Amino acid sequence: MSHFSQIKTQIRNLTSLQSALSDIGMDWKSGPCEVRGYRGQTQTAEVVIEQNNGYDVGFAWNGHEYELVADLQYWNLDNSVDRFLSKVTQRYAYHTIVNESAQKGFQVSEQQKNQDGSIRLVLQRWSA
Repeated sequence: MSHFSQIKTQIRNLTSLQSALSDIGMDWKSGPCEVRGYRGQTQTAEVVIEQNNGYDVGFAWNGHEYELVADLQYWNLDNSVDRFLSKVTQRYAYHTIVNESAQKGFQVSEQQKNQDGSIRLVLQRWSA
């Protein structure tokens, strides 16, 4: 029986996911790579974060979105699973908005991080 847990996300863009992980200071490997789990079990993921304890955290494509894959019994990152996913999701949303807006001709003209941790973006587009 597998010890791995799969946690659903709304993450669908690999490049934005990788940028989000870099933003929050995670060292990650681009896959496909093996996520190491209990008693040598592995699972393939497109992004892998190696932990110091020999067990990994990964993001695996399930056909619709990237799921967080890990043996949660051996979670060893600085934040809880929920806090980690919250940070990743916020930075992912930021990169997705900026990238999608740029494709439609918008630029970030103002960016402000609020005390509650939210980010305020002002986008603009010049037309000829």
